[in-house]
Amino acid sequence: MYLNRKLTLLGSMLPGARRARLTALCLSRPRRLSVCAVLRVDADLRWMRAGSVMRKVKSRTWKKQRYFRLQDDCATIWYKSEKAGNAHCTCNDVETVREGHQSEVLLSIADEFPPDRCFTLVFRGRRGNLDLVAESAEEAQSWVRGMRKLIENLESMGEQEKLDQWICDWFKKADKNGDGRMNFKEVQDLLKMMNMDMNEHHAMRLFTLADKSESGTLEDDEFVLFYKLLTERPEVRRLFQQHSSDGHTLSLWDLEVFLREGQLEQENLREHAAELVLCYEPSDTAKTRQAMTIDGFLMYLGSPEGSVFNPSRKQLYQDMRQPLCHYFICSSHNTYLMENQLRGHSSVEGYIRALSRGCRCVEVDCWDGPNGEPIVYHGYTLTSKILFKDVVSVMGQYAFKASQYPVILSMENHCSVEQQRVLAHHLTCILGDKLLQNALEGRSVSGGLPSPEDLKGKILLKGKKIGGLGASVSAVVDPLTRVPRVPCVQSSNERLSKELSDCVVYCKSVRFSSFKHARIHSKFYEISSFTEFKAKKHMKEAGADFVHHNSRQLTRIYPSGFRTDSSNFNPQEMWSVGCQIVALNFQTAGVEMDLNDGLFGQNGRCGYVLKPLFMRSAEKQFDPEHPQMLDRSGPLTLTIQVISGQQLPKVNQKEGSIVDPLVRVELHGVPLDQAKLETHHIENNGFNPIWDETLKFTVHVPELALVRFVVEDYDKTSKNDFVGQFTLPFSCIQQGYRHIHLLSKDGTKIPPSSLFVHIRITQRT
Repeated sequence: MYLNRKLTLLGSMLPGARRARLTALCLSRPRRLSVCAVLRVDADLRWMRAGSVMRKVKSRTWKKQRYFRLQDDCATIWYKSEKAGNAHCTCNDVETVREGHQSEVLLSIADEFPPDRCFTLVFRGRRGNLDLVAESAEEAQSWVRGMRKLIENLESMGEQEKLDQWICDWFKKADKNGDGRMNFKEVQDLLKMMNMDMNEHHAMRLFTLADKSESGTLEDDEFVLFYKLLTERPEVRRLFQQHSSDGHTLSLWDLEVFLREGQLEQENLREHAAELVLCYEPSDTAKTRQAMTIDGFLMYLGSPEGSVFNPSRKQLYQDMRQPLCHYFICSSHNTYLMENQLRGHSSVEGYIRALSRGCRCVEVDCWDGPNGEPIVYHGYTLTSKILFKDVVSVMGQYAFKASQYPVILSMENHCSVEQQRVLAHHLTCILGDKLLQNALEGRSVSGGLPSPEDLKGKILLKGKKIGGLGASVSAVVDPLTRVPRVPCVQSSNERLSKELSDCVVYCKSVRFSSFKHARIHSKFYEISSFTEFKAKKHMKEAGADFVHHNSRQLTRIYPSGFRTDSSNFNPQEMWSVGCQIVALNFQTAGVEMDLNDGLFGQNGRCGYVLKPLFMRSAEKQFDPEHPQMLDRSGPLTLTIQVISGQQLPKVNQKEGSIVDPLVRVELHGVPLDQAKLETHHIENNGFNPIWDETLKFTVHVPELALVRFVVEDYDKTSKNDFVGQFTLPFSCIQQGYRHIHLLSKDGTKIPPSSLFVHIRITQRT
């Protein structure tokens, strides 16, 4: 196993001779350069380790000096003040570092501190940012560069290295006196902290096996041995030995058989087997013999190639030259809100986070503001307000960092005509060429929508428009005010400025009358919006008509106004009738956002997923309520053997509390495919539970199905606690023996927590 990084980090905590012995052990293993080794020569990390006094900023009036320092573990930032006491954050929690005034808080103090002294640590999930001001530009740059090196290092770790990192972190917590040794009592405490209630006799047996010096404590290589004994995977070893001809290694022939029978692969098996040995086998001796040891086998199974999510489907693999209406589009509702819809905080951070997650349709509610500047907030509520021009500025900066494909800015316009002109001015002046203001050259006005490929790098405004796609304003004019009025499809007394109208091209908002009316009168560039309840009504009454409508033009679905807590509806129902813009509250974690992240985790996370052919063709008559009508060979059977779990996180931090995990597998799709099955629970073992239980599902429309794996902490007296989950499209599943790397409630990684499963997909007979 690749323990070098952990050994080096552990060595930095030990005194003198013990550290030297551990370093020697490290040098005897295959390795790549560790963080702490780099620390000795990297000036930025040395500066961070020495520490700096910087201002922590929460608002224009709250700016406090704090002492920040990178700990010796190269993974923790520690800071303190005399009044506030000690606090810390881990580098693994930091998603990115922004330089300059790239947060709402730092923008508010831009007149006090220059941008070259300011930076922001952006944390994963929904945790608030940490805004800092250094004493000098040089100091700020050292912290920015150093943090980026640490983040890059953590992101480049393999699964085995993440496991090593995890075990070392727990070692530090268990070594109460910090002497670099662990007695048996500390080992018992460590096991409980690691979510494992091990039999005392068995724990003592492992401890004694590892205590080669017979000193009654574990140190250096003894702890490494204990760790290897502790993390032994009997279920993987059995699988390895079943396919090993000699019981010690897998030859290329053995690997080829395993790929065919175990992984259910069919093509280029000999070449693939050779590639696996070359890529994952740590032993040069075995590699020379073109064989794989158990360590290499574990590394392969824990790698992205051994994941349940097919790596080829994570790349951009779909045709991006279809009309916009042929794609599901990752979409956000009330994007400016960070909390609930009644009293929540409005922030440009909501747009930054949504766009950074690949969201391609964001919403902005515009109202008249003071001093002639339009503002954004949830009207008639107590939510805070932000400037529209700040939202547009953020759009210009972040729209195309995660994806180059077009962004739709869905505008709810409540402004006067005068401030509508200001809206148009900010859009055109701040966004410049990024804002699409004219139909694409060479495309007929009577043709269909352009494709994501055609619109790369463009921001499209969705809103009301006077006249059609090819018209400059030849609209009805109010005889008293001389202001154009929106004709026909909108209310006759609704006024709209020419300047703002001209910013709308392919996403003209119109009221929906009926599917029959739309089939006869609607234009391809018109888009209608439905509340979730209206959409469900149409689904039940005319599902096939809804699908046909969405094959021609865009539809947006948004949450009911009764969801004052910013909860979400089930997006799967809307995707099942081909609705493209299914807008969710990104700030609210839960199964709905898990499904959204699962669907858009494919195709390079570009924010666009091509709909199945039967939803794009006007000739097809697909009704999600009656999927049996599709012309196909019949349903599929999905068989999932839930084998084991690895290092599940604690959910109850009370001393002595240990997880009783169960696994639930959920199938989300058309109504006929909705299903949930779960395993029994394992008592007092979140470290290495074994279920070895098989669950079976019938799948009628695999193109629309999502599979969600959920781990919960069983409680017979109350609701189970959430432990972790992973969601992916059915079409992206890799068959065979696979690891499922679990995510937190916020959708962030929680390494090294995983499930080990075997998956088989067959035609139902």
